[in-house]
Amino acid sequence: MPSLVIYNHSGLRPIQNTAAHLLKITPLPAVGHRSTACAGRRPINLVAGGTLREWALRVSAPARSVIFEEKKEEELIRDGAEEFDPGMPPPFGLAEIRAAIPKHCWVKDTWRSMSYVMRDVAVVFGLAAAAAHINSRVVWPLYWVAQGTMFWALFVLGHDCGHGSFSSNTNLNSVVGHLLHSSILVPYHGWRISHRTHHQNHGHVEHDESWHPLSEKIYRSLDSVTKKLRFTLPFPLLAFPLYLEPRKSGSHFNPQSDLFIPRERKDVITSTVCWMAMIAILVGLSWFMGPLQILKLYAVPYLIFAMWLDLVTYLHHHGHEEKLPWYRGKEWSYLRGGLTTLDRDYGWINNIHHDIGTHVIHHLFPQIPHYHLVEATEAAKPVLGKYYREPQRSGPLPFHLLQVLSRSMRHDHYVSDTGDIVYYNKDSDLCSSGEKLS
Repeated sequence: MPSLVIYNHSGLRPIQNTAAHLLKITPLPAVGHRSTACAGRRPINLVAGGTLREWALRVSAPARSVIFEEKKEEELIRDGAEEFDPGMPPPFGLAEIRAAIPKHCWVKDTWRSMSYVMRDVAVVFGLAAAAAHINSRVVWPLYWVAQGTMFWALFVLGHDCGHGSFSSNTNLNSVVGHLLHSSILVPYHGWRISHRTHHQNHGHVEHDESWHPLSEKIYRSLDSVTKKLRFTLPFPLLAFPLYLEPRKSGSHFNPQSDLFIPRERKDVITSTVCWMAMIAILVGLSWFMGPLQILKLYAVPYLIFAMWLDLVTYLHHHGHEEKLPWYRGKEWSYLRGGLTTLDRDYGWINNIHHDIGTHVIHHLFPQIPHYHLVEATEAAKPVLGKYYREPQRSGPLPFHLLQVLSRSMRHDHYVSDTGDIVYYNKDSDLCSSGEKLS
């Protein structure tokens, strides 16, 4: 199946430093969404033990010549202002960001977290009861969108349990997380562990776990059908069920998968059993209520939920108009990777899905409860400076994000095989073959 190829080819191993790289002369970064390299000779410092340390950034350069003086003026001066390079190391550290966030933002209120669970569960059952009672062709599509969005809200609360931001009680986090995620067919521990890998390696070309870029070599090796499926809407928004199944690192349901270490296998078994129990419940309900009714009440909202999950995950790590670096090797760090994350505004949906759009601070400090993320972000903005990209404001519903997604699918196709700081490149042939992919 072509779509599975995407998950079986997620990247190459990081390029190792060589002595030749230390003295290489490369041009300044070019404006736009291209992979470029820093100019000038690489300074070399001797550190303890007599080893060489390379201070300049290694980035991949396009196959074209650039005049240093002209590009320097073009790059650093635009309307009299210095051009900001998001790939440069920030002048602050995690400690400075942490210090700017009020202390109460770190406090977890278990009762407040549980109140969100009770609210969302009540809405889910209320919507299902109302739709089943009215049973109208006009109402069902509205129900599917609303209930799928509520499934997504349940997922976000279970996601908070996985991060430990729901409560300081780990047992409560596990119980609530299993109930919430199993109800929407997500293996709690299996997903929690792979999502932890995503946070620990955010912004890394090879090691990130969610929607990381394809290297040019892997991208070029894909057949045309797979490429179009990967970058043609709505197919990328249906990727989550495939993501859970066997892939390059194994299945989220298999305790022997490479995704997990031996001491995590019992947890994975527990989550898989809970997932199977939910399947059994759905089969029983289908027998009692009829498969068509379960299709309308549960299956279609599940697909809407999967679309929400893929949409949000993708948009917080991609954006054609934003210059977002991806890292390899020594240029990657937890802070620099986290700063490639984007906040998004979802209008009325912000409250429904528990401010998951406030994503930068969440990625840097996932232990902060969702109800403190907005305040924590406002407090951290003066420290983050230009490394924080203000999100485009939404109307009541975030229809503008569909345009952002469509543009990204037309421009963000692959990154260079080489270089420790790379940016997305566009495959013009792919766009011309289908004109508009979305």
